[in-house]
Amino acid sequence: MTATDTALPATDGLRSEALELLRALTSAPTADFHDGQYEAVEALVAGHRRALVVQRTGWGKSAVYFVASMLLRARGSGPTIIVSPLLALMRDQVSAAERAGVRAVAINSANQTEWVDVEEQLRADTVDVLLISPERLTNPRFRETVLPTLLERLGLLVVDEAHCISDWGHDFRPDYRRIAGVIATLPAGTPVLATTATANERVIADVAEQLGAGVDDVAEGSQGGVFTLRGPLARNSLRLGVLRLQSAKQRLGWLLTHLEALPGSGIVYTLTVSAAEDTARLLSEAGHVVRAYTGRTDAAEREQAEGELKRNEIKAMVATSALGMGFDKPDLGFVVHLGAPSSPVAYYQQVGRAGRATERADVLLLPGPEDPDIWRHFATASMPSRAKADAVLGALEAAGGPLSVPALEARVDLRRTPLELLLKVLSVDGAVANVKGGWISTGQGWHYDEERYSRIAAAREAEQQAMVEYERTEGCRMKFLVAQLDDPDPASCGRCDSCLRAAGQEVWYPTDVPTDWVEKAESGLSQVGVALEPRAQWPSGLSRLGVELSGKIPREEQPERGRAVARLTDLGWGQALRELFRTDETGRAVDAEVPAALARACVEVLREWDWAERPVAVVAVPSASRPRLVASLAEGLATLGRLEDLGSLELVGEGGGRGGNSAYRAADVLHRFAVGPELAGRLAATRGPVLLVDDLCDSRWTLTACARLLRQHGAPAVLPFALAQTG
Repeated sequence: MTATDTALPATDGLRSEALELLRALTSAPTADFHDGQYEAVEALVAGHRRALVVQRTGWGKSAVYFVASMLLRARGSGPTIIVSPLLALMRDQVSAAERAGVRAVAINSANQTEWVDVEEQLRADTVDVLLISPERLTNPRFRETVLPTLLERLGLLVVDEAHCISDWGHDFRPDYRRIAGVIATLPAGTPVLATTATANERVIADVAEQLGAGVDDVAEGSQGGVFTLRGPLARNSLRLGVLRLQSAKQRLGWLLTHLEALPGSGIVYTLTVSAAEDTARLLSEAGHVVRAYTGRTDAAEREQAEGELKRNEIKAMVATSALGMGFDKPDLGFVVHLGAPSSPVAYYQQVGRAGRATERADVLLLPGPEDPDIWRHFATASMPSRAKADAVLGALEAAGGPLSVPALEARVDLRRTPLELLLKVLSVDGAVANVKGGWISTGQGWHYDEERYSRIAAAREAEQQAMVEYERTEGCRMKFLVAQLDDPDPASCGRCDSCLRAAGQEVWYPTDVPTDWVEKAESGLSQVGVALEPRAQWPSGLSRLGVELSGKIPREEQPERGRAVARLTDLGWGQALRELFRTDETGRAVDAEVPAALARACVEVLREWDWAERPVAVVAVPSASRPRLVASLAEGLATLGRLEDLGSLELVGEGGGRGGNSAYRAADVLHRFAVGPELAGRLAATRGPVLLVDDLCDSRWTLTACARLLRQHGAPAVLPFALAQTG
């Protein structure tokens, strides 16, 4: 353990009190503090300091802020605010806090229906710890009505995964930049704690500078008054390896062959959402018990999947980086990467999920030749350009009033995700503001800091080159990783494939890829269409929105597994579909019949569909924006497939749009559709599955609600079909 200044003299009474809280938190009557834990607690509680803790995953950073929070509360301080980047982390922390008697609540996008209750608890001072996502700091209502009062009586501010603050951190997030401004306005003597497991010297210096804003040096050798605690980063339980294969089908063939032989349950990381979903599908079809987990996975489904992995009910989660910081499964047995992250630091962060409470965990990287192209794509997408910023600001200024993201998207040449990221950057810089009704220009303008973004781009390129060097190194891989994090004493691990080769021993992982499994992988990759997985559970909070549904969706009301021609983001059919779903200059949808080429693609998808029973009829989902498109699609499929055209469901209400979390989206569509008398009669006479046809599948709640209606009116099975899936 190293620290950049001297902590306060130990106080026996404080240590005894802290140790009692630690043992309650861990449910371990003999637990004791790890090196540095108590020193960090003492700096916060006795010294009201600002502290930066850089320690490997599993060291116990959360124990520091929970213990410090309760000690401060016992001394009359207000609640702790923890800024946390991921919902998985919040759920785990709230559960851990409750077990120790800490009154913890969260405000995030997944529990919108609970916000009013949480705010009432805060006003009544019955909350010890409030966890918020960094995005809450950009929310106008929270920022203006909740945050000011909280900050006046704040006991402790915690910034978890603090590397996100820094431009140089591997997972920089624009919303985190607001935290520095919040810290600078805190009342004197308010302790602040920043924690991370993945920060090199440059990131540490950057974060420490932001933490120390407005604080005079108070200890000899300190930097801006910030107590910095740093420990060794090497993970002794991990066996690292790299296996270079030539193609995606060979990498998938290796996984299909060897997944079950990996220890325990674990994570298979991919670089893209499509890769995660396709890999999970192929593994499932081969008999492996896996789940997909991406940024597109609904919050309720994420929580369910996390629980299944923690209980070892599945062999692997096939995930993007959406499953990373904060996911807590100490006995995770392996991490496999299909494609390399863009930096050794990001890679260390992801593999650090494994082996926290096991003697051994296996970590294998299967890099792909396409990795550098993917790195460049994401690096470009996350970096604002002058032209993009000018286009957004110009559109907002011309509008003369608030514009929603969909309306703004129709006015600038930017897709949804990069547009939302750019709006965050502009918002933090003060050029735009999120108000009721959408986004507005503040009139302050925006200076494009070309020098800053050039430096960041150069740093990202250097990180990418370092990742290539990690793949190719003949030296110890663990030593290479921790050296990238500026570990002061990196040493060879003796366990990775490079160390084993140097000792004349066989590598720990199998290298064979049987031809038959490569062929199965190739066949799976060439399938036409995208699977639409049926929803199995209603989102929590529906009752607060006037819908009395909860828990699992009865199997007799669920649709079967559906199909879409392609994702809007796909390189192949995605381009034709994006053109089909374009909007005009006013933001209105362009409505046209299905083009002949797309019609042929639909037929190919239906031909390759492995349904248990062929559909006998077609029902259309009514569309307010593209009625011609949906009608022509349903009629064409009925004619080509010689299916009975049963007509359309009825549109009986107006929806609130596609925004909001899962509960709002489900509530939005559940009362919008109805089965009319004529359709009800036809359904009652139907003796086979019904093909449910829609143009665009986004959250899947429309297809879920419509399938439920059809099943309730006699359809023996419902097969959802859409032209495109978003994402």
